[in-house]
Amino acid sequence: MTTWLVTGGAGFIGGNFVLDAVRRGVRVVNLDALTYAGNVDTLAPLANDANHVFVHGDIGDRALVDRLLREHSPDAVINFAAESHVDRSIDGPAAFVQTNVVGTLALLESVRDHWKSLQGGAKDAFRFLHVSTDEVYGSLGDTGKFTETTPFAPNSPYSASKAASDHLVRAFHHTYGLPVLTTNCSNNYGPYQFPEKLIPLIIARALAGEPLPVYGDGKNVRDWLYVGDHCAAIRAVLEGGRVGETYNVGGDAERQNIDVVRTICALLDDRRPREDGNKRESQITYVADRPGHDRRYAIDANKLKSELGWAPQHTFEQGIADTVDWYLSNQQWVQRVTDGSYRLERIGTAA
Repeated sequence: MTTWLVTGGAGFIGGNFVLDAVRRGVRVVNLDALTYAGNVDTLAPLANDANHVFVHGDIGDRALVDRLLREHSPDAVINFAAESHVDRSIDGPAAFVQTNVVGTLALLESVRDHWKSLQGGAKDAFRFLHVSTDEVYGSLGDTGKFTETTPFAPNSPYSASKAASDHLVRAFHHTYGLPVLTTNCSNNYGPYQFPEKLIPLIIARALAGEPLPVYGDGKNVRDWLYVGDHCAAIRAVLEGGRVGETYNVGGDAERQNIDVVRTICALLDDRRPREDGNKRESQITYVADRPGHDRRYAIDANKLKSELGWAPQHTFEQGIADTVDWYLSNQQWVQRVTDGSYRLERIGTAA
């Protein structure tokens, strides 16, 4: 049976990836520090599944990671573990450097030493896949797209810390020969996303009749990628990507933030009309822009498409409708995050 060590597998993207991998028959050892964005509720469908081993711990804990690698001998390590919320990085950048840079370095050292200990086919087949972001490339003007050769120009403490981790992954390949792969994705959305992110935040506030905050003029552009399509891309890169290469992952769905908010409002008006009959667009409120807010991101994913045959399967219209429906059907999950009760229960052990 294939075994993967997945770090950050209780977060949004990592959690979706773990759920899908176990359903596909992969044995997953799931290491997560359970910071604010880690949520074991997301993993509830795997509670009685012997192919999911949850470990509460930090990627920076060399002794723990060394033990997990030794005991489970995974075929691959997939690194989702990261502090990833830009606003929080502005308020407290040190935590982002600690996890995304120092933590990634410790993980790489453990993985390098484990890989060196492998023999024959196991060593040849082993992979370390690092999941990163398009934000490392900085901001685009009205035209053009990020490619894998776009120079790094991060503009937030979050993106700077992720750029540093990307550089470390590259260095461990070129210096030590570690068989690495890196993916840089655009903005993800879908089930289980932490409710302070734009789409789940707007859904929650719209349902509550609260103001819907939109930064600046609302015309910042993002390329939206449905999380299930992202998970499929990671699997494709893991299975067929060229060692040492980077692959951009995008959803072919550029949208201004204000248009995303209006789309959510219209979907909710159709599914859960306001009692007073007013449209939810009336709740939109423009707020002061985020410091250093990048204007536009757009991903050129042609390398991934041409080499590995991947393409997003969800249009934005389909994906956002499915996402709204998921949140409407999973209000208990949202409520437990909102009231903080999701953090009162922890599963697994690092012992």
